[in-house]
Amino acid sequence: MSAPEPRPGEEPVVVDGQDRGCTRLLLELRTRLAGLPGGTLVHVIATDPTATIDLPAWCHLTGHSYIGPIGGTERPTYAIVTADDPVPTDPAAPWRQLT
Repeated sequence: MSAPEPRPGEEPVVVDGQDRGCTRLLLELRTRLAGLPGGTLVHVIATDPTATIDLPAWCHLTGHSYIGPIGGTERPTYAIVTADDPVPTDPAAPWRQLT
């Protein structure tokens, strides 16, 4: 389970969480990140104040790298780099690893 450095020169994949709570955002992230190659830079727009806690925890659980908040954006935006081999999670509860 490793997360490589972002590939240089590639535009990030943007996931706009709009006003979704983190539960719905994690469901969308699980779906959107599935199949992306390792090293893909993802910008997650999330206005839910718990995103600052939930996104790093979810990345730790799945093996993706949480880079952190991105400054100078209109809405709160966070950077993630996808793992080469992410840990699978429950489709209905992406905060739980599959056992």
